[in-house]
Amino acid sequence: MGGKWNISHSLQMRLALGYSCLIAVLLVLMNTYPLIMGQNLMFRSQQTALANQLVLITNTLTTADELTPETVEQAIGQLEELEVRRVLVTDGAGRVLYDTGEPSALGKYALIGEVVSALRGNDAFSSEYQDGAFSSRAASPVMNRNQVVGAVCLYDQDSDQGALLEELQRNLRLISVVVCLAVLVLFGAFSTFLSRRVRTLLGGIRTVRAGEYTHRISMDGHDELAQLAEEFNQLTGRLQVTEEERRRFVSDASHELKTPLASIRLLTDSILQDASIDRDTAREFVADIGEAADRLIHISQELLELNRLDEGRDMAQEPVDWTEQVEKIGRMLAPLAEEDRITLETDLGEDCIVRCNQEDASQILRNLMENAIKYNVTGGEVLVTTRRQGARVLLSVADTGVGIPEADMPRIFERFYRVDKARSRAAGGTGLGLSIVRDAVRHHGGTITVQARQPAGVVFTVILPAWREEESGG
Repeated sequence: MGGKWNISHSLQMRLALGYSCLIAVLLVLMNTYPLIMGQNLMFRSQQTALANQLVLITNTLTTADELTPETVEQAIGQLEELEVRRVLVTDGAGRVLYDTGEPSALGKYALIGEVVSALRGNDAFSSEYQDGAFSSRAASPVMNRNQVVGAVCLYDQDSDQGALLEELQRNLRLISVVVCLAVLVLFGAFSTFLSRRVRTLLGGIRTVRAGEYTHRISMDGHDELAQLAEEFNQLTGRLQVTEEERRRFVSDASHELKTPLASIRLLTDSILQDASIDRDTAREFVADIGEAADRLIHISQELLELNRLDEGRDMAQEPVDWTEQVEKIGRMLAPLAEEDRITLETDLGEDCIVRCNQEDASQILRNLMENAIKYNVTGGEVLVTTRRQGARVLLSVADTGVGIPEADMPRIFERFYRVDKARSRAAGGTGLGLSIVRDAVRHHGGTITVQARQPAGVVFTVILPAWREEESGG
């Protein structure tokens, strides 16, 4: 399902629909709002023009003693040419006294809404846009001694203004078409560019999901998608390193387990197949089998310890006194040191209590001190030092042994890494001890470093946070 591309669910289609709706709304607004505003502006212009002419006519008729067809015609004749299509004048009862549009209407009642409103003492105006022209009517009452004695109604039709509005409408439609075409072209280019970049990211994700951790995405630019591609490449880089470490770990662990297992198999086959084997030889073989089994147990325990540290299990913290730990581990390792006449010396400071736990502190110290003894020279020395440094506690384990080549120092904390494989196996080392030390120190917020010691040997330095009294109060 994840590998199929559905156009109805594609980013490009969704963008197209979204932009189409937005453009449609904008085009509707662009083609309606200016026209509505133009119509309203022209309506107000017509109303103002008719109102001015109504004032002129009503003021002229007000001077007449009585409104008759003759007096109205005489009064209007005195005015300059009116810029209207039709002038209609009625008496107070609504009978037509003067009509330039329909002379036959003289004497008849003008049943026009605007005239009726004017005879009631109100000004009236109406206008409509139809067939490319503005048709307007305006009416005002004729007053004499505060009495309505008649009404004047003006008609006008403006085709020029209508033509301007139609021209505006045609221009807006042309602009809309051009805008649509331009937007479609730009959107097509943008959406294709964007969807191609998204598909590149999606293809990279699917490739890595299939296990190809070496795959990288190449994407130009500095936008969010380019940044996402960069983050993806960094992530796959970390996955590649993790996968390589996992494979190397499995390979190394298999090799380490295979060696004692092969020894056990060979020795047991020798005992079973050789019926004439003497008792002492059999006991020697059985002892070798026991040593191989002990090595298997030791490797298994260290693998379980690494797994515990990786998962962060049993990481409770408590006050641990380095002085007590050094003395305890020193007593445990004294027989091992005596075999090669290694001198164990200590220089322990006061108040060297760290925030750790007993199990991890024991692992850290035992691995460092045991390595310092095993990889030392006959008659060498091991010096364990502790010091309180403010909010931290320093522990150093120095030896006078064979040392570590400068090129190997960056890798000595890697799992199963050995500087001298032959000597390490002879000493019973698995290549996991320093990895356990490093992980334990890191889990408790500390650091570990290694340096060459002059004239010979190395010194490991562990720094852990000091235990504070307020932490014990809960």
